Amino acid sequence: MTYAEDRKPRSDAARSGFVQPTVGAPADGESQTTSEFAIPVGLDVAPVAEPEAHTTSEFAVPNGLAPPHPVAAEPEGSAFSPPSTYSSGHAPPHFTPPSGIPVIRLTKEQPWQDRMRTMLRMPVADRPAPEPVHKEEDEPGPAIPRVLDLTLRIGELLLAGGEGAEDVEAAMFAVCRSYGLDRCEPNVTFTLLSISYQPSLVDDPVTASRTVRRRATDYTRLAAVFRLVDDLSDPETAVSLEEAYGRLAEIRRNRHPYPGWVLTGSSGLLAGAASVLVGGDVIVFVAAALGAMLGDRLAWLCAGRGLPEFYQFTVAAMPPAAIGIALTLAGVDVKASAVITGGLFALLPGRALVAGVQDGLTGFYITASARLLEVMYLYVGIVVGVLLVLYFGVQLGAELSPDGAPSGTDGRPLWQTGAAMLLALTFAILLQQERSTVLLVTLNGGVAWVVYGAMHYVGGISPVASTAVAAGLVGLFGQLLSRYRFASALPYTTAAIGPLLPGSATYFGLLAFAQNDVDRGLVGLTKAAALAMAIAIGVNLGSEISRLFLRVGSAEGRRAAKRTRGF
Repeated sequence: MTYAEDRKPRSDAARSGFVQPTVGAPADGESQTTSEFAIPVGLDVAPVAEPEAHTTSEFAVPNGLAPPHPVAAEPEGSAFSPPSTYSSGHAPPHFTPPSGIPVIRLTKEQPWQDRMRTMLRMPVADRPAPEPVHKEEDEPGPAIPRVLDLTLRIGELLLAGGEGAEDVEAAMFAVCRSYGLDRCEPNVTFTLLSISYQPSLVDDPVTASRTVRRRATDYTRLAAVFRLVDDLSDPETAVSLEEAYGRLAEIRRNRHPYPGWVLTGSSGLLAGAASVLVGGDVIVFVAAALGAMLGDRLAWLCAGRGLPEFYQFTVAAMPPAAIGIALTLAGVDVKASAVITGGLFALLPGRALVAGVQDGLTGFYITASARLLEVMYLYVGIVVGVLLVLYFGVQLGAELSPDGAPSGTDGRPLWQTGAAMLLALTFAILLQQERSTVLLVTLNGGVAWVVYGAMHYVGGISPVASTAVAAGLVGLFGQLLSRYRFASALPYTTAAIGPLLPGSATYFGLLAFAQNDVDRGLVGLTKAAALAMAIAIGVNLGSEISRLFLRVGSAEGRRAAKRTRGF
Protein backbone atom coordinates (compact mmCIF):
# COMPACT_ATOMS: atom_id res chain seq x y z
CA MET A 1 0.00 0.00 0.00
CA THR A 2 1.31 3.38 -1.07
CA TYR A 3 1.60 6.53 0.96
CA ALA A 4 -1.20 8.18 -1.07
CA GLU A 5 -3.57 5.41 -0.23
CA ASP A 6 -2.78 5.88 3.45
CA ARG A 7 -3.77 9.53 3.21
CA LYS A 8 -7.08 8.76 1.56
CA PRO A 9 -9.97 9.99 3.76
CA ARG A 10 -12.51 7.51 5.10
CA SER A 11 -15.92 7.36 3.58
CA ASP A 12 -18.95 9.00 5.13
CA ALA A 13 -20.39 5.58 5.93
CA ALA A 14 -17.46 4.87 8.17
CA ARG A 15 -18.08 7.98 10.21
CA SER A 16 -21.01 8.87 12.50
CA GLY A 17 -23.15 11.75 11.32
CA PHE A 18 -23.35 13.11 14.85
CA VAL A 19 -19.67 13.10 15.75
CA GLN A 20 -18.42 16.58 16.44
CA PRO A 21 -15.50 17.45 14.08
CA THR A 22 -12.12 18.28 15.36
CA VAL A 23 -11.72 21.94 16.22
CA GLY A 24 -9.21 23.71 13.98
CA ALA A 25 -7.60 22.70 10.72
CA PRO A 26 -6.08 19.28 10.33
CA ALA A 27 -2.40 18.89 10.47
CA ASP A 28 -2.06 18.23 6.77
CA GLY A 29 -4.07 21.35 5.82
CA GLU A 30 -6.66 19.45 3.79
CA SER A 31 -10.32 20.08 4.21
CA GLN A 32 -12.40 17.47 5.98
CA THR A 33 -15.90 16.44 5.10
CA THR A 34 -18.36 16.53 8.04
CA SER A 35 -22.02 15.77 8.69
CA GLU A 36 -24.67 18.34 7.85
CA PHE A 37 -25.55 18.34 11.53
CA ALA A 38 -22.08 19.29 12.58
CA ILE A 39 -21.49 22.73 14.15
CA PRO A 40 -19.43 24.97 11.91
CA VAL A 41 -15.99 25.95 12.98
CA GLY A 42 -16.00 29.02 15.20
CA LEU A 43 -19.57 28.63 16.37
CA ASP A 44 -19.09 25.87 18.84
CA VAL A 45 -19.65 26.54 22.54
CA ALA A 46 -16.73 26.31 24.85
CA PRO A 47 -17.11 23.54 27.45
CA VAL A 48 -17.94 24.63 30.98
CA ALA A 49 -16.12 23.47 34.04
CA GLU A 50 -19.28 22.28 35.86
CA PRO A 51 -22.43 20.89 34.26
CA GLU A 52 -25.54 22.99 34.31
CA ALA A 53 -28.12 22.36 37.03
CA HIS A 54 -30.63 19.72 36.10
CA THR A 55 -34.18 20.65 35.22
CA THR A 56 -36.50 20.97 38.26
CA SER A 57 -40.19 21.45 38.90
CA GLU A 58 -41.80 24.84 38.34
CA PHE A 59 -42.69 24.81 42.04
CA ALA A 60 -39.06 24.68 43.10
CA VAL A 61 -37.82 27.56 45.27
CA PRO A 62 -35.25 29.72 43.43
CA ASN A 63 -31.69 29.92 44.68
CA GLY A 64 -31.25 32.41 47.48
CA LEU A 65 -34.86 32.20 48.64
CA ALA A 66 -34.63 28.85 50.42
CA PRO A 67 -35.87 28.95 54.06
CA PRO A 68 -33.51 28.21 56.90
CA HIS A 69 -33.00 24.65 58.09
CA PRO A 70 -36.28 23.48 59.73
CA VAL A 71 -36.44 22.48 63.39
CA ALA A 72 -36.65 18.76 63.98
CA ALA A 73 -40.24 17.62 64.63
CA GLU A 74 -41.21 16.30 68.04
CA PRO A 75 -41.20 12.53 68.33
CA GLU A 76 -44.57 10.90 68.01
CA GLY A 77 -46.01 9.91 71.40
CA SER A 78 -49.15 9.93 73.53
CA ALA A 79 -51.84 12.52 72.99
CA PHE A 80 -51.30 13.59 76.58
CA SER A 81 -47.54 14.16 76.17
CA PRO A 82 -46.57 17.70 77.21
CA PRO A 83 -45.49 19.98 74.33
CA SER A 84 -41.93 21.24 74.01
CA THR A 85 -42.96 24.70 75.26
CA TYR A 86 -44.39 23.30 78.51
CA SER A 87 -42.39 23.34 81.70
CA SER A 88 -43.63 21.61 84.82
CA GLY A 89 -41.72 24.03 86.97
CA HIS A 90 -43.52 27.06 85.55
CA ALA A 91 -46.88 25.50 84.78
CA PRO A 92 -50.09 27.38 85.46
CA PRO A 93 -51.71 26.37 88.76
CA HIS A 94 -55.06 25.16 87.43
CA PHE A 95 -57.25 25.19 84.37
CA THR A 96 -59.86 27.91 84.51
CA PRO A 97 -63.10 27.32 82.57
CA PRO A 98 -64.58 30.20 80.54
CA SER A 99 -67.35 30.74 83.07
CA GLY A 100 -64.91 30.90 85.97
CA ILE A 101 -64.66 28.69 89.03
CA PRO A 102 -67.53 29.17 91.50
CA VAL A 103 -66.66 29.74 95.11
CA ILE A 104 -67.82 26.68 97.03
CA ARG A 105 -67.38 26.60 100.77
CA LEU A 106 -67.60 23.14 102.28
CA THR A 107 -67.84 23.26 106.04
CA LYS A 108 -65.12 21.13 107.61
CA GLU A 109 -67.43 20.22 110.47
CA GLN A 110 -69.59 18.24 108.05
CA PRO A 111 -69.06 14.47 107.77
CA TRP A 112 -66.60 13.51 105.08
CA GLN A 113 -69.36 11.52 103.30
CA ASP A 114 -71.32 14.70 102.58
CA ARG A 115 -68.27 16.72 101.54
CA MET A 116 -66.94 14.05 99.21
CA ARG A 117 -70.39 13.32 97.79
CA THR A 118 -70.85 17.00 96.97
CA MET A 119 -67.55 17.20 95.11
CA LEU A 120 -68.13 13.93 93.26
CA ARG A 121 -71.31 15.34 91.73
CA MET A 122 -69.35 18.31 90.34
CA PRO A 123 -67.30 18.38 87.13
CA VAL A 124 -63.56 17.97 87.61
CA ALA A 125 -62.84 21.55 86.53
CA ASP A 126 -65.31 22.96 89.07
CA ARG A 127 -64.09 21.08 92.13
CA PRO A 128 -62.35 23.20 94.74
CA ALA A 129 -58.65 22.44 94.92
CA PRO A 130 -57.33 20.97 98.18
CA GLU A 131 -55.48 23.28 100.50
CA PRO A 132 -51.72 23.10 99.87
CA VAL A 133 -49.84 21.24 102.57
CA HIS A 134 -46.42 22.57 103.48
CA LYS A 135 -43.66 19.98 103.23
CA GLU A 136 -39.92 19.97 102.91
CA GLU A 137 -38.38 20.39 99.50
CA ASP A 138 -36.58 17.06 99.64
CA GLU A 139 -39.62 15.17 100.96
CA PRO A 140 -41.09 13.11 98.14
CA GLY A 141 -44.82 12.58 97.91
CA PRO A 142 -46.45 9.15 98.04
CA ALA A 143 -46.28 7.00 94.95
CA ILE A 144 -49.42 7.38 92.87
CA PRO A 145 -49.87 3.63 92.15
CA ARG A 146 -49.68 2.82 95.87
CA VAL A 147 -52.26 5.47 96.72
CA LEU A 148 -54.59 4.08 94.07
CA ASP A 149 -54.03 0.54 95.35
CA LEU A 150 -54.88 1.59 98.91
CA THR A 151 -57.98 3.33 97.61
CA LEU A 152 -59.16 0.24 95.75
CA ARG A 153 -58.57 -2.02 98.75
CA ILE A 154 -60.64 0.24 100.98
CA GLY A 155 -63.41 0.41 98.39
CA GLU A 156 -63.36 -3.39 98.07
CA LEU A 157 -64.00 -3.86 101.80
CA LEU A 158 -66.84 -1.35 101.74
CA LEU A 159 -68.53 -2.81 98.68
CA ALA A 160 -68.13 -6.39 99.92
CA GLY A 161 -69.69 -5.35 103.23
CA GLY A 162 -72.88 -4.18 101.52
CA GLU A 163 -72.26 -0.44 101.36
CA GLY A 164 -74.02 1.56 98.66
CA ALA A 165 -72.14 2.45 95.49
CA GLU A 166 -72.38 6.19 96.12
CA ASP A 167 -70.83 5.91 99.59
CA VAL A 168 -68.09 3.67 98.23
CA GLU A 169 -67.21 6.26 95.59
CA ALA A 170 -67.22 9.00 98.23
CA ALA A 171 -64.82 6.98 100.41
CA MET A 172 -62.48 6.30 97.49
CA PHE A 173 -62.46 9.97 96.54
CA ALA A 174 -61.74 10.94 100.15
CA VAL A 175 -58.72 8.63 100.32
CA CYS A 176 -57.24 9.97 97.08
CA ARG A 177 -57.88 13.57 98.04
CA SER A 178 -56.26 13.10 101.44
CA TYR A 179 -52.97 12.29 99.67
CA GLY A 180 -53.21 15.18 97.23
CA LEU A 181 -54.75 13.36 94.23
CA ASP A 182 -57.69 15.67 93.57
CA ARG A 183 -58.10 15.03 89.82
CA CYS A 184 -59.37 11.48 90.22
CA GLU A 185 -62.54 9.74 89.09
CA PRO A 186 -63.69 6.58 90.96
CA ASN A 187 -66.14 4.20 89.36
CA VAL A 188 -68.04 1.47 91.21
CA THR A 189 -70.08 -1.40 89.80
CA PHE A 190 -71.35 -4.57 91.44
CA THR A 191 -68.11 -6.56 91.06
CA LEU A 192 -65.56 -4.08 89.67
CA LEU A 193 -63.85 -1.05 91.17
CA SER A 194 -61.75 1.31 89.08
CA ILE A 195 -60.17 4.69 89.59
CA SER A 196 -58.37 7.03 87.20
CA TYR A 197 -56.06 9.87 88.16
CA GLN A 198 -54.73 12.52 85.75
CA PRO A 199 -52.05 14.80 87.23
CA SER A 200 -52.76 17.62 84.79
CA LEU A 201 -54.29 18.32 81.41
CA VAL A 202 -51.10 17.32 79.59
CA ASP A 203 -49.98 14.31 81.65
CA ASP A 204 -50.86 10.70 81.02
CA PRO A 205 -53.68 9.39 83.25
CA VAL A 206 -53.02 6.52 85.65
CA THR A 207 -55.80 3.94 85.95
CA ALA A 208 -56.16 0.96 88.28
CA SER A 209 -58.97 -1.52 88.91
CA ARG A 210 -59.87 -4.31 91.31
CA THR A 211 -62.45 -7.09 91.18
CA VAL A 212 -64.67 -7.92 94.17
CA ARG A 213 -65.07 -11.69 94.20
CA ARG A 214 -66.18 -12.45 97.76
CA ARG A 215 -68.81 -10.76 99.90
CA ALA A 216 -69.04 -11.09 103.66
CA THR A 217 -71.45 -9.37 106.03
CA ASP A 218 -69.38 -7.89 108.86
CA TYR A 219 -70.49 -4.46 110.01
CA THR A 220 -67.72 -4.32 112.62
CA ARG A 221 -65.16 -4.38 109.83
CA LEU A 222 -67.26 -1.87 107.89
CA ALA A 223 -67.23 0.54 110.84
CA ALA A 224 -63.45 0.15 111.21
CA VAL A 225 -62.94 1.04 107.53
CA PHE A 226 -65.14 4.12 107.96
CA ARG A 227 -63.01 5.24 110.92
CA LEU A 228 -59.88 4.80 108.80
CA VAL A 229 -61.33 6.92 106.01
CA ASP A 230 -62.44 9.52 108.55
CA ASP A 231 -58.88 9.76 109.93
CA LEU A 232 -57.43 10.02 106.44
CA SER A 233 -59.81 12.81 105.43
CA ASP A 234 -59.16 14.77 108.65
CA PRO A 235 -56.47 17.41 107.91
CA GLU A 236 -55.45 17.49 111.57
CA THR A 237 -54.72 13.75 111.65
CA ALA A 238 -51.53 12.94 109.76
CA VAL A 239 -51.75 9.31 108.63
CA SER A 240 -48.90 8.18 106.42
CA LEU A 241 -49.40 5.77 103.58
CA GLU A 242 -47.57 2.95 105.34
CA GLU A 243 -49.58 3.50 108.50
CA ALA A 244 -52.80 3.36 106.50
CA TYR A 245 -51.68 0.09 104.91
CA GLY A 246 -50.93 -1.30 108.36
CA ARG A 247 -54.33 -0.34 109.74
CA LEU A 248 -56.07 -1.80 106.70
CA ALA A 249 -54.18 -5.09 107.08
CA GLU A 250 -55.18 -5.20 110.76
CA ILE A 251 -58.82 -4.65 109.82
CA ARG A 252 -58.71 -7.53 107.36
CA ARG A 253 -57.07 -9.85 109.92
CA ASN A 254 -59.59 -9.13 112.68
CA ARG A 255 -61.90 -12.00 113.49
CA HIS A 256 -65.65 -11.66 113.68
CA PRO A 257 -66.87 -10.34 117.05
CA TYR A 258 -69.31 -13.22 117.62
CA PRO A 259 -68.54 -16.96 117.44
CA GLY A 260 -70.49 -19.39 115.31
CA TRP A 261 -72.69 -20.78 118.10
CA VAL A 262 -73.83 -17.26 118.98
CA LEU A 263 -74.83 -16.67 115.35
CA THR A 264 -76.76 -19.93 115.23
CA GLY A 265 -78.57 -19.11 118.46
CA SER A 266 -79.35 -15.62 117.18
CA SER A 267 -80.94 -17.02 114.03
CA GLY A 268 -83.16 -19.21 116.20
CA LEU A 269 -84.19 -16.33 118.46
CA LEU A 270 -84.87 -14.18 115.41
CA ALA A 271 -87.22 -16.79 113.96
CA GLY A 272 -88.97 -17.24 117.30
CA ALA A 273 -89.46 -13.49 117.72
CA ALA A 274 -90.84 -13.24 114.19
CA SER A 275 -93.32 -16.02 114.93
CA VAL A 276 -94.59 -14.07 117.95
CA LEU A 277 -95.11 -11.02 115.71
CA VAL A 278 -97.55 -13.00 113.58
CA GLY A 279 -99.52 -14.43 116.49
CA GLY A 280 -97.49 -17.39 117.72
CA ASP A 281 -97.29 -18.68 121.29
CA VAL A 282 -94.54 -20.39 123.29
CA ILE A 283 -94.73 -23.68 121.37
CA VAL A 284 -94.58 -21.81 118.08
CA PHE A 285 -91.61 -19.80 119.38
CA VAL A 286 -89.65 -22.96 120.22
CA ALA A 287 -90.57 -24.74 116.99
CA ALA A 288 -89.61 -21.77 114.82
CA ALA A 289 -86.32 -21.36 116.70
CA LEU A 290 -85.42 -25.04 116.26
CA GLY A 291 -86.25 -24.95 112.55
CA ALA A 292 -84.20 -21.81 111.95
CA MET A 293 -81.16 -23.17 113.83
CA LEU A 294 -81.31 -26.44 111.92
CA GLY A 295 -81.57 -24.56 108.63
CA ASP A 296 -78.64 -22.37 109.61
CA ARG A 297 -76.42 -25.38 110.29
CA LEU A 298 -77.43 -27.03 107.02
CA ALA A 299 -76.63 -23.82 105.14
CA TRP A 300 -73.19 -23.67 106.78
CA LEU A 301 -72.62 -27.28 105.75
CA CYS A 302 -73.50 -26.49 102.13
CA ALA A 303 -71.27 -23.41 102.19
CA GLY A 304 -68.36 -25.54 103.41
CA ARG A 305 -68.88 -27.86 100.44
CA GLY A 306 -68.70 -24.94 98.02
CA LEU A 307 -72.35 -24.85 96.93
CA PRO A 308 -73.65 -21.49 95.62
CA GLU A 309 -75.82 -19.28 97.79
CA PHE A 310 -78.93 -20.23 95.84
CA TYR A 311 -78.76 -23.80 97.13
CA GLN A 312 -77.77 -22.64 100.61
CA PHE A 313 -80.96 -20.58 100.89
CA THR A 314 -83.00 -23.44 99.44
CA VAL A 315 -81.71 -25.87 102.06
CA ALA A 316 -82.05 -23.34 104.92
CA ALA A 317 -85.73 -22.71 104.07
CA MET A 318 -86.70 -26.38 104.31
CA PRO A 319 -86.42 -27.19 108.08
CA PRO A 320 -88.85 -24.50 109.37
CA ALA A 321 -91.43 -25.52 106.78
CA ALA A 322 -90.87 -29.21 107.57
CA ILE A 323 -91.36 -28.63 111.31
CA GLY A 324 -94.57 -26.70 110.68
CA ILE A 325 -95.92 -29.50 108.44
CA ALA A 326 -94.91 -32.16 111.01
CA LEU A 327 -96.73 -30.38 113.83
CA THR A 328 -99.86 -30.11 111.67
CA LEU A 329 -99.76 -33.79 110.72
CA ALA A 330 -99.21 -34.73 114.39
CA GLY A 331 -102.38 -32.92 115.36
CA VAL A 332 -100.70 -30.37 117.62
CA ASP A 333 -102.84 -27.30 118.10
CA VAL A 334 -100.34 -24.73 116.84
CA LYS A 335 -100.24 -22.16 114.06
CA ALA A 336 -98.10 -23.82 111.45
CA SER A 337 -98.18 -20.63 109.42
CA ALA A 338 -96.48 -18.75 112.27
CA VAL A 339 -93.74 -21.39 112.49
CA ILE A 340 -92.99 -21.25 108.77
CA THR A 341 -93.26 -17.45 108.65
CA GLY A 342 -90.81 -17.10 111.52
CA GLY A 343 -88.30 -19.28 109.70
CA LEU A 344 -88.59 -17.15 106.58
CA PHE A 345 -87.79 -13.93 108.46
CA ALA A 346 -84.23 -15.09 109.10
CA LEU A 347 -83.64 -15.71 105.38
CA LEU A 348 -85.22 -12.76 103.59
CA PRO A 349 -82.40 -10.67 102.01
CA GLY A 350 -83.40 -7.29 103.43
CA ARG A 351 -79.86 -5.89 103.39
CA ALA A 352 -79.29 -6.58 99.69
CA LEU A 353 -82.76 -5.28 98.84
CA VAL A 354 -82.23 -1.93 100.58
CA ALA A 355 -78.78 -1.51 99.02
CA GLY A 356 -80.11 -2.32 95.54
CA VAL A 357 -82.98 0.15 95.69
CA GLN A 358 -80.70 2.80 97.17
CA ASP A 359 -78.25 2.41 94.27
CA GLY A 360 -81.09 2.72 91.78
CA LEU A 361 -82.46 5.86 93.41
CA THR A 362 -79.00 7.47 93.49
CA GLY A 363 -78.32 6.86 89.78
CA PHE A 364 -76.15 3.69 89.86
CA TYR A 365 -78.43 1.66 87.65
CA ILE A 366 -75.99 -1.07 86.67
CA THR A 367 -75.09 -1.83 90.27
CA ALA A 368 -78.74 -1.59 91.31
CA SER A 369 -79.78 -4.06 88.61
CA ALA A 370 -77.10 -6.52 89.70
CA ARG A 371 -78.08 -6.23 93.38
CA LEU A 372 -81.78 -6.68 92.64
CA LEU A 373 -80.98 -9.66 90.44
CA GLU A 374 -79.06 -11.15 93.36
CA VAL A 375 -82.09 -10.56 95.61
CA MET A 376 -84.32 -12.26 93.06
CA TYR A 377 -82.09 -15.35 92.93
CA LEU A 378 -81.97 -15.63 96.74
CA TYR A 379 -85.72 -15.10 96.93
CA VAL A 380 -86.32 -17.81 94.33
CA GLY A 381 -84.09 -20.15 96.34
CA ILE A 382 -86.27 -19.58 99.42
CA VAL A 383 -89.41 -20.10 97.32
CA VAL A 384 -88.13 -23.39 95.93
CA GLY A 385 -87.20 -24.73 99.36
CA VAL A 386 -90.53 -23.84 100.97
CA LEU A 387 -92.61 -24.94 97.99
CA LEU A 388 -91.03 -28.40 97.95
CA VAL A 389 -91.90 -28.96 101.60
CA LEU A 390 -95.40 -27.47 101.29
CA TYR A 391 -96.14 -29.57 98.23
CA PHE A 392 -95.24 -32.82 99.97
CA GLY A 393 -97.12 -31.68 103.09
CA VAL A 394 -100.27 -31.02 101.10
CA GLN A 395 -99.93 -34.40 99.40
CA LEU A 396 -99.63 -36.05 102.81
CA GLY A 397 -102.87 -34.44 103.96
CA ALA A 398 -101.65 -31.49 106.01
CA GLU A 399 -104.46 -28.97 106.43
CA LEU A 400 -102.88 -25.61 105.73
CA SER A 401 -105.41 -22.85 105.13
CA PRO A 402 -104.31 -19.64 103.42
CA ASP A 403 -107.28 -17.92 105.07
CA GLY A 404 -105.65 -18.23 108.45
CA ALA A 405 -103.44 -15.24 107.99
CA PRO A 406 -102.51 -13.66 111.32
CA SER A 407 -104.36 -10.45 111.99
CA GLY A 408 -102.01 -9.16 114.66
CA THR A 409 -104.89 -7.61 116.64
CA ASP A 410 -104.78 -10.16 119.44
CA GLY A 411 -104.40 -7.61 122.24
CA ARG A 412 -100.67 -8.19 122.77
CA PRO A 413 -99.00 -4.95 121.71
CA LEU A 414 -96.40 -5.12 124.49
CA TRP A 415 -95.45 -8.69 123.63
CA GLN A 416 -95.19 -7.85 119.97
CA THR A 417 -93.12 -4.74 120.65
CA GLY A 418 -90.75 -6.81 122.77
CA ALA A 419 -90.57 -9.44 120.04
CA ALA A 420 -89.79 -6.74 117.45
CA MET A 421 -86.94 -5.42 119.58
CA LEU A 422 -85.62 -8.96 120.11
CA LEU A 423 -85.78 -9.51 116.35
CA ALA A 424 -83.78 -6.34 115.71
CA LEU A 425 -81.25 -7.32 118.39
CA THR A 426 -80.62 -10.78 116.96
CA PHE A 427 -80.54 -9.40 113.41
CA ALA A 428 -77.78 -6.99 114.49
CA ILE A 429 -75.77 -9.89 115.91
CA LEU A 430 -76.16 -11.84 112.67
CA LEU A 431 -74.80 -8.81 110.82
CA GLN A 432 -71.69 -8.83 113.07
CA GLN A 433 -72.30 -5.33 114.39
CA GLU A 434 -70.27 -3.65 117.09
CA ARG A 435 -71.64 -4.06 120.58
CA SER A 436 -71.91 -0.29 121.00
CA THR A 437 -74.44 -0.07 118.15
CA VAL A 438 -76.63 -3.03 119.11
CA LEU A 439 -78.67 -1.13 121.72
CA LEU A 440 -79.35 1.81 119.39
CA VAL A 441 -80.49 -0.35 116.50
CA THR A 442 -82.70 -2.37 118.88
CA LEU A 443 -84.48 0.80 119.97
CA ASN A 444 -84.78 1.89 116.35
CA GLY A 445 -86.45 -1.41 115.45
CA GLY A 446 -88.89 -1.07 118.35
CA VAL A 447 -89.87 2.42 117.21
CA ALA A 448 -90.42 1.13 113.68
CA TRP A 449 -92.77 -1.60 114.87
CA VAL A 450 -94.74 0.73 117.14
CA VAL A 451 -95.28 3.16 114.26
CA TYR A 452 -96.31 0.35 111.93
CA GLY A 453 -98.72 -1.18 114.46
CA ALA A 454 -100.29 2.16 115.31
CA MET A 455 -100.89 3.00 111.65
CA HIS A 456 -101.98 -0.42 110.40
CA TYR A 457 -103.68 -2.23 113.29
CA VAL A 458 -105.13 0.79 115.09
CA GLY A 459 -105.50 3.36 112.30
CA GLY A 460 -106.55 0.87 109.61
CA ILE A 461 -104.08 2.22 107.04
CA SER A 462 -102.84 -0.11 104.32
CA PRO A 463 -99.81 -2.23 105.22
CA VAL A 464 -97.75 -0.84 102.32
CA ALA A 465 -98.19 2.78 103.43
CA SER A 466 -97.62 1.88 107.08
CA THR A 467 -94.46 -0.01 106.18
CA ALA A 468 -93.14 2.88 104.08
CA VAL A 469 -93.64 5.40 106.91
CA ALA A 470 -92.05 3.13 109.52
CA ALA A 471 -89.09 2.41 107.24
CA GLY A 472 -88.72 6.14 106.58
CA LEU A 473 -88.34 6.77 110.31
CA VAL A 474 -85.75 3.97 110.45
CA GLY A 475 -83.77 5.62 107.67
CA LEU A 476 -84.10 9.07 109.24
CA PHE A 477 -82.91 8.03 112.70
CA GLY A 478 -80.24 5.75 111.30
CA GLN A 479 -78.79 8.46 109.09
CA LEU A 480 -78.76 11.01 111.94
CA LEU A 481 -77.06 8.52 114.26
CA SER A 482 -74.44 7.70 111.65
CA ARG A 483 -73.71 11.38 111.05
CA TYR A 484 -73.44 11.95 114.80
CA ARG A 485 -70.82 9.18 115.00
CA PHE A 486 -69.22 9.82 111.58
CA ALA A 487 -69.91 6.21 110.63
CA SER A 488 -71.87 4.19 108.09
CA ALA A 489 -75.66 4.24 108.27
CA LEU A 490 -76.05 0.52 107.53
CA PRO A 491 -75.50 -0.71 111.11
CA TYR A 492 -78.28 1.60 112.33
CA THR A 493 -80.85 0.83 109.62
CA THR A 494 -80.48 -2.71 108.26
CA ALA A 495 -81.30 -4.60 111.46
CA ALA A 496 -84.02 -2.13 112.43
CA ILE A 497 -86.11 -3.02 109.35
CA GLY A 498 -86.18 -6.69 110.36
CA PRO A 499 -89.67 -6.54 111.97
CA LEU A 500 -91.07 -5.00 108.78
CA LEU A 501 -89.91 -7.72 106.37
CA PRO A 502 -92.77 -9.40 104.46
CA GLY A 503 -92.46 -12.90 105.86
CA SER A 504 -96.16 -13.73 106.25
CA ALA A 505 -97.11 -12.38 102.80
CA THR A 506 -94.37 -14.52 101.25
CA TYR A 507 -95.51 -17.66 103.06
CA PHE A 508 -99.20 -17.38 102.18
CA GLY A 509 -98.34 -16.64 98.56
CA LEU A 510 -96.23 -19.80 98.41
CA LEU A 511 -98.95 -21.84 100.17
CA ALA A 512 -101.47 -20.78 97.53
CA PHE A 513 -99.10 -21.94 94.80
CA ALA A 514 -98.66 -25.29 96.56
CA GLN A 515 -102.46 -25.69 96.61
CA ASN A 516 -102.72 -24.87 92.86
CA ASP A 517 -104.33 -21.49 93.53
CA VAL A 518 -102.22 -19.42 91.16
CA ASP A 519 -104.29 -16.23 91.44
CA ARG A 520 -104.09 -16.12 95.22
CA GLY A 521 -100.39 -16.95 95.03
CA LEU A 522 -99.68 -14.11 92.65
CA VAL A 523 -101.57 -11.71 94.90
CA GLY A 524 -99.57 -12.84 97.93
CA LEU A 525 -96.18 -12.57 96.24
CA THR A 526 -97.10 -9.23 94.70
CA LYS A 527 -97.99 -7.93 98.15
CA ALA A 528 -94.67 -9.20 99.46
CA ALA A 529 -92.81 -7.43 96.64
CA ALA A 530 -94.74 -4.21 97.32
CA LEU A 531 -93.86 -4.35 101.02
CA ALA A 532 -90.21 -4.98 100.20
CA MET A 533 -90.09 -1.99 97.85
CA ALA A 534 -91.86 0.15 100.45
CA ILE A 535 -89.18 -0.76 102.99
CA ALA A 536 -86.32 0.05 100.63
CA ILE A 537 -87.78 3.32 99.34
CA GLY A 538 -88.79 4.39 102.84
CA VAL A 539 -85.28 3.84 104.22
CA ASN A 540 -83.72 5.79 101.36
CA LEU A 541 -86.26 8.61 101.62
CA GLY A 542 -85.65 8.91 105.34
CA SER A 543 -81.91 9.13 104.72
CA GLU A 544 -82.40 11.88 102.15
CA ILE A 545 -84.70 13.82 104.47
CA SER A 546 -82.07 13.68 107.21
CA ARG A 547 -79.60 15.38 104.89
CA LEU A 548 -81.94 18.33 104.62
CA PHE A 549 -81.12 19.13 108.23
CA LEU A 550 -77.40 19.11 107.48
CA ARG A 551 -75.70 22.12 105.97
CA VAL A 552 -74.26 21.50 102.53
CA GLY A 553 -72.60 24.89 102.15
CA SER A 554 -73.32 27.81 99.86
CA ALA A 555 -76.00 28.01 97.20
CA GLU A 556 -73.46 26.85 94.63
CA GLY A 557 -72.71 23.86 96.79
CA ARG A 558 -76.37 22.94 97.00
CA ARG A 559 -76.66 23.17 93.22
CA ALA A 560 -73.58 20.98 92.88
CA ALA A 561 -75.18 18.38 95.12
CA LYS A 562 -77.80 17.57 92.47
CA ARG A 563 -77.33 14.09 91.10
CA THR A 564 -78.81 14.70 87.68
CA ARG A 565 -79.56 17.52 85.28
CA GLY A 566 -83.27 17.19 85.85
CA PHE A 567 -85.50 19.44 87.88
